[in-house]
Amino acid sequence: MSDDQASPTPDSNKNTGFELGEKWGNIYRYALGRMTDEGRRQWSNARDDQNEEPDCAKCEKHRDYLLQYSPIIRFMRQNINKLGGDLHNENIRCRRCYTQQSGGFDKDYGIMLCANNLQNQGHVEDTLAHEMVHAYDHLRFQVQWEGNLRHAACTEIRASTLSGECRWLREFWKRGQWKFTEQFQECIRRRATLSVANRPECKNDVEAAKVVNEVWDSCFPDTRPFDEVYR
Repeated sequence: MSDDQASPTPDSNKNTGFELGEKWGNIYRYALGRMTDEGRRQWSNARDDQNEEPDCAKCEKHRDYLLQYSPIIRFMRQNINKLGGDLHNENIRCRRCYTQQSGGFDKDYGIMLCANNLQNQGHVEDTLAHEMVHAYDHLRFQVQWEGNLRHAACTEIRASTLSGECRWLREFWKRGQWKFTEQFQECIRRRATLSVANRPECKNDVEAAKVVNEVWDSCFPDTRPFDEVYR
């Protein structure tokens, strides 16, 4: 996990529709469809750069509250402690991220929360719970993070299953998924496949889906440290 990175400065470019420093002009061009994909990326980066300090402050406030009051976060933290780990506000860091991810886990550094990509306290809670499952799996099952796609697929399946990020209401409101049947499992498969496909040792999304399917029957029913799916 990379904590501190140099912030790229977006360039004003009339060809993209983005102009640095033109708040309302950019809003106008975006609303009228006069901003290219590159322009929207530049605009997003500029806003994230401008809001980095308040975004991180808000993320840290949510993090501290959840560590103290969230049932799922407190439960996961207690079980990680039983395995010899210790997650706290010093190794759960809020940072400005340059990808679309919400967070990440690193066995040496802890958990990163992508402050600019987290919408509210509920989103922080789901993301933190997801990464804490990875931390638990690392301690409990000695996950091989590099070179073992089956291990990666299994912990991704478990993290999406147990964190609450695939519950029906979130899928309905945030991602427009309307299906009532098999929605939960489809969400878990989709998210696990995307995560595995993004690993450098994975050839493509076809291989990612194949690995997820191979470990599904053993990893999906495994709800440790919970007795059952909590959320």
